[in-house]
Amino acid sequence: MSKLKILYVSSEINPFLQTSEVADYVRKLPQSMQERGMEIRIMVPRFGLINERKNRLHEVVRLSGINIAVGDEEKPLTIKVASIPSAKLQVYFIDNEDYFHRKSVFTDAKNDDKFFEDNDERSIFFCKGVIETVKKLGWAPDIVHCNDWFTSLIPLYLKTTYKNDPVFKDTKTIYTIYDTSFQHIFDGELINKVKMVDIEDGMLNNLSSADYNAFVRIGSEYADIVTKAGKDEEAAVNTLLGELDGKQVDTIEQSEEYADSYYNLYTSLMN
Repeated sequence: MSKLKILYVSSEINPFLQTSEVADYVRKLPQSMQERGMEIRIMVPRFGLINERKNRLHEVVRLSGINIAVGDEEKPLTIKVASIPSAKLQVYFIDNEDYFHRKSVFTDAKNDDKFFEDNDERSIFFCKGVIETVKKLGWAPDIVHCNDWFTSLIPLYLKTTYKNDPVFKDTKTIYTIYDTSFQHIFDGELINKVKMVDIEDGMLNNLSSADYNAFVRIGSEYADIVTKAGKDEEAAVNTLLGELDGKQVDTIEQSEEYADSYYNLYTSLMN
């Protein structure tokens, strides 16, 4: 098999930011795949907790400068890059001043129970920004591995708006679910904000509850493969996804064999 190109997309990655187990998974798995000869790219948001000077982030001017539509508004996209010191891995950071220059991630720094009302818009901007950045790179991934609810819209967009784009026409998607649920319900405009070209209202039925479960359902509906990181709340996740016909949820724990499990998953997906 020729060298697989894998794009990892996540809300966080060590050593730049860690608020959950997601950061560890997305730190170790890409390096393991790179050591097996695969070509890797990683994209995360540039949340305000990430110290640019300490982590040596710098703007990639040739990738920055486009506007991303979120509902009726357009927001400028800035791309920054840094390297993981202990590995030969570059991380691309999706940035926008309005959405990401806050000193906390998803909740107010002064009130941890206050979920940001625009976290849905931040997710939409991030997912679209990832896709547009990959297009600008001119790098066609074989697999896009999406991690956690914040990346849920990427499988949808790749199966609809971007399905005939030369960069993504052969791309497969994996969506991994983590135990990072929240109680917030977004406003009634969520579906209108998410819509793009070639997306009809009926394609977004799984978003109708406008909550954490909605994002997990939509990511799982449009991904080629769905995995769960660990056994915690596995029964609840399987119940949540029960209405998705023929969608099996594989549990892959972070053990000594988990990199082997994903390697086998990647290679089987492309056969």
